[in-house]
This record gives sequence, structure tokens and C-alpha cells, in this order.
Amino acid sequence: MLKVNTHHLPEEAWSSPKGRFAGAGKEVSEALGRKPGSMDLNERHPFDVEICRLAPGQTPYPYHSHSAQWEFYHVISGKGVVRHQDGVTEIEDGDAFIFKPNEPHQITNNGDVDLVLYVVADNPVGEAWYYPDSQKWGVPIPERTCVRSKALDYYDGEE
Repeated sequence: MLKVNTHHLPEEAWSSPKGRFAGAGKEVSEALGRKPGSMDLNERHPFDVEICRLAPGQTPYPYHSHSAQWEFYHVISGKGVVRHQDGVTEIEDGDAFIFKPNEPHQITNNGDVDLVLYVVADNPVGEAWYYPDSQKWGVPIPERTCVRSKALDYYDGEE
């Protein structure tokens, strides 16, 4: 059995070039041996687990949907809002919610303390992403590439 203690995992911060999207996370699955680029299902893992932390005011990514991936969220602490196809829903510690493929979503910490979430996503091969606000697709060919009719930057039309 491989075991890690999430309190000891490094937290990696990210930010878009202009800073509109930002957050930090602990890659639990990768600490347990997941190799994201592998096509070997034993190395790829059937699901991905992350502990995501958003500081007040942060939104980690553009409004998007997945073509094949399911994402489960559990709010550990803090509060925020989730933008989804039916509007906006407030979230707080203890809330759990799920997005199935083709359901657009985006999380924002609108509180005054960090928002911490467990994120569990299945890990389908051949996944693609759609960004309704900028009308582009993200595809893994061979690396994450955004396209309309030609390759685009990931944040094109977002900030």
C-alpha cells in the first residue's frame, strides 16, 4: 500500500498570465504515483484527487465543461459561489456537488477566508474541454491546446 499524508504534500500555486485566474493545490493522486501523461491505465489512475485552495477573490479557471470527465467537489472550509448552466449557487463548508460531462462550471471564492475543496475527477482517455465564454475547445493533441479553427492560447478570450 502506498500512503501519503496530505499535510506534508507541497502546495503548487498557479496564475494565468494577467492574473485573472489563480489558485493553489496539492496533487494527491500524483503523490500516490499517478503519471498524468501515461496511457497505461495502471499509471494513469482511474481518478484524480486534488486539494484545491482559493484565496479570497480567486477563480481558478475559466468557465468550462468537459466532454467525458466527471468532477466531484467537497467543500472542506470557506465559502464561495459556483457558476453553472442554471445560474449561480452559493457553497460553504460541508457542501458536496458534482458536474457530469458537458455541464459547464466555474468556482469563485467570494468569501473573506480561503476556500478549500477536495476535487475528485475521473480520468477518461480522449477528454476535451469547451469554454462557452470564448467559444473554444481545449484538446490534448499532444499537449493541452486550445482551438477554434486554429491553435489558440489557453487564456485567449478569457482575460
